[in-house]
Amino acid sequence: MKVLSKGRIIFHVDMNSFYASVEQAHNPELKGKTIAIAGNPKERRGIIVTSSYEARAKGIYTTMNVAEALRKCPDLILLPPDFPKYRAASKAMFSILRGYTDLIEPVSIDEGYIDITKNTDNRHPIEIAKEIQLRILNELDLPCSIGIAPNKFLAKTASDMKKPMGITVLRKRDIPTKLWPLPVIEMHGVGESTAKKLASIKVNTIGDLAHIEEHVIRQALGKNGVRLRARANGEDNREVDPNSIYETKSVGNSTTLPNDETDNEILEKTFDTLASKVAERLDAKKLCGPTLSIHIRDADWQNHTRSRTFHNPIYHKDVIYEEAVKLFYKTWDGAPIRLLGVTISNVIDRKQSVEQLSIFNFEDFAKQEPIYDLINKIEKKFGKGAIQKGVEIGKKSNYASKTSFSKDFLDDLKE
Repeated sequence: MKVLSKGRIIFHVDMNSFYASVEQAHNPELKGKTIAIAGNPKERRGIIVTSSYEARAKGIYTTMNVAEALRKCPDLILLPPDFPKYRAASKAMFSILRGYTDLIEPVSIDEGYIDITKNTDNRHPIEIAKEIQLRILNELDLPCSIGIAPNKFLAKTASDMKKPMGITVLRKRDIPTKLWPLPVIEMHGVGESTAKKLASIKVNTIGDLAHIEEHVIRQALGKNGVRLRARANGEDNREVDPNSIYETKSVGNSTTLPNDETDNEILEKTFDTLASKVAERLDAKKLCGPTLSIHIRDADWQNHTRSRTFHNPIYHKDVIYEEAVKLFYKTWDGAPIRLLGVTISNVIDRKQSVEQLSIFNFEDFAKQEPIYDLINKIEKKFGKGAIQKGVEIGKKSNYASKTSFSKDFLDDLKE
């Protein structure tokens, strides 16, 4: 067999119904049954996180309210999430992939890209994909789908085309027939909000997006629009980056309220809790960031996001809380609130953060100057590092791994 091309050969490995499949692997009696992973069914935050394919066949889908799911499927077996179990399965899956190449880029607990270009000198990509798929199934009892393509975008798109246990090849020459006829909402990277904006300029299919003039899409969506247009034409030069797991770009937390809420005191208390959790996670990783965002979902499931970028990075709980509440009151129209979230983004290591003196913060520095003088005197006597600012003191906490499962699973792979 001949290899697919002389260019790059990228796999996107996507585990099928991951949480539910892990539960079925640990308890074979659940195989073939309608099961779903969900939060506490007695509370509003009880929504379906994922479900088995048997449950999906009966209309159960992710984000469906538990009560609605039980009405639709009375025999649905509900299970609480078991994150340690899922992390262990994820680590085992990536361990199998690492046996083929070091060019692995995990993007979430249940999916990742691998560049197997160098592996195809003597073996066909489909042969390698089948072997990987069967190993994950036989060794872990877990199904997966694999997309094969010359770049990451097409590989991701291909892996979505056949589930479960699919292997799909998507070449650039296939784009006009396989991709362009699809609704633009089905394109990876296009959400509901973007789809609405695209519809306003008469872009309804991926083909429409591929053929729209660049200046038109740039005016409508800026740089992101230009990037999406390129992807619609199969253009994606991103490398498979193993080092991406070491890059934290944002730290956030959100919560669904027990009831649709309009009480200011309760909403402010919720922001206080969110700010505390975000600050604790920033502290655990010794990070700070200049951009604060809040996320609001109202009772009608309408989402609203507002951001503010500061002159200097922030990480203190009190600052995060105060600025989040300010943003909230500038945004909120009084409608009942279902969910609130707070995120600090564009984060960097605090050691890299250099405050820039300005008329606005000069007084703060002036107040700290005597402290710095004292530190200098101590270091002259006892040596550099004899005393440090409070944010540097103490052993690094592992708190973050307990509070951000969706991203901190990557810590398992940093070996």
